[in-house]
Amino acid sequence: MSQADQNVKQQTRPEQTAKQEVRIEQTTKSEIKSEPTQDFFVTYKQNVERYFENMENSIPKYYQTILELQQEYLQTCENMFKATITVQKEFVSKTGLSLDQSTAASKFVVDTTEAAIKARTVRDQILLTTIDTTKDNVKEWNNRIPDFADLNRKIMQYWMSSFTFRKN
Repeated sequence: MSQADQNVKQQTRPEQTAKQEVRIEQTTKSEIKSEPTQDFFVTYKQNVERYFENMENSIPKYYQTILELQQEYLQTCENMFKATITVQKEFVSKTGLSLDQSTAASKFVVDTTEAAIKARTVRDQILLTTIDTTKDNVKEWNNRIPDFADLNRKIMQYWMSSFTFRKN
């Protein structure tokens, strides 16, 4: 304990501390009593509703932001490939190399592009099917919430009956 703490402790008499604690306790109790009482579950439900309303309002913002990010990313990739092709073409022309390619090389580029498009298309179909299935599962879960609540209510009633005494 520091010297300053010891000095403060020596200056505070025990009866002062007890009076201060009583005063603090009385103030706290009067503040609590002056507040209007409200059902906890009413407050809880109102705040849950506020929370989800706020979430619903933010969904369009997220959607728009993600869409813009996707478009910007796609544009960036396209610009990167175009710039790369331009620089490579410039390099080849300055070195005097031939820009002619064989039919086999052209076919390879076209076939590779077709395979990449097909792979992306299949990936997109799988992703969309997965999203649709997930949406259906969430919808079904949502439809079953009353059943879960009823089951929990029955379990609660069973447990409550174990702890209550019946009059004969």
